[in-house]
Amino acid sequence: RRNMPSGEVFTGPHEDSAEGIVTFTVPAEYQGQMVRGARLEFRAGQVVTASADEGESALHAALNTDPGARRLGELGIGTNTGIQVPTGNILFDEKIGGTVHLAIGKSYPETGGVNTSAVHWDLITDLRQGGRLSLDGEVVQEDGVFLI
Repeated sequence: RRNMPSGEVFTGPHEDSAEGIVTFTVPAEYQGQMVRGARLEFRAGQVVTASADEGESALHAALNTDPGARRLGELGIGTNTGIQVPTGNILFDEKIGGTVHLAIGKSYPETGGVNTSAVHWDLITDLRQGGRLSLDGEVVQEDGVFLI
């Protein structure tokens, strides 16, 4: 109804559960500034360090908007294999089959999320270029291909 084309599965993460470092390989625009090569380190669900190859000031501005901007609001998996390359439009790019996106900031209450923020910004990494998605310790997607 409001997010076309279709092609993603998404949920709200447990706000204090994210641990580790993620690098986002698909460029993303934030308030008119392009951000490339963003890297976020999470501890206990909160971004503790952040950097970017380009647009690092925009990344930090987003994260410093309010306390909720440093937490995850969404975990999404792109499933639309008809979209092959990023277009620069986040509503298309987040659905590319073989990608995963994490949104910092506001979560969707309908997914059980409780995080509040003025920010909801999707950042995408392309697993087709070599990456792995594990759920509860089990690898479910490798190099953009589902294994289960």
